[in-house]
Amino acid sequence: MTEYFQDIAMPTLTTEIINAAILGFEEQKRRLDEQIAELRSLLPGATPPSQPTNGTRRKMSAAGRKAIAAAQRKRWAAKKAEPDVAPAKSAKPKRKLSAAGKAAIVAALKKRWAAKKAAAAESVKKTAPKK
Repeated sequence: MTEYFQDIAMPTLTTEIINAAILGFEEQKRRLDEQIAELRSLLPGATPPSQPTNGTRRKMSAAGRKAIAAAQRKRWAAKKAEPDVAPAKSAKPKRKLSAAGKAAIVAALKKRWAAKKAAAAESVKKTAPKK
């Protein structure tokens, strides 16, 4: 059996074949990316697809950075200047549960759990094998 496999010539992968395969797969990937972008644009609330970036970032001028920093410092100064105000109390007083109400809830829960346990015990009796 091993002699059979030794006789089969396996094609050797040359750099040309590998490069051609890479190019083919990259083209398939590009087509798939285009199709995905097209489908995403059909979704409700989708934004138009953005242009691919070339790896460069937009630069901000020094004056722009200074303006943003000054505005942020102004916001922080205004925030620090405000006196610490506790959250306002709501007009309605907080509702409290009476002892009778709590007892009624506990009794209802006990009744529910007893019914559930009884149903479980009943189903065990029905499914138990007969001797």
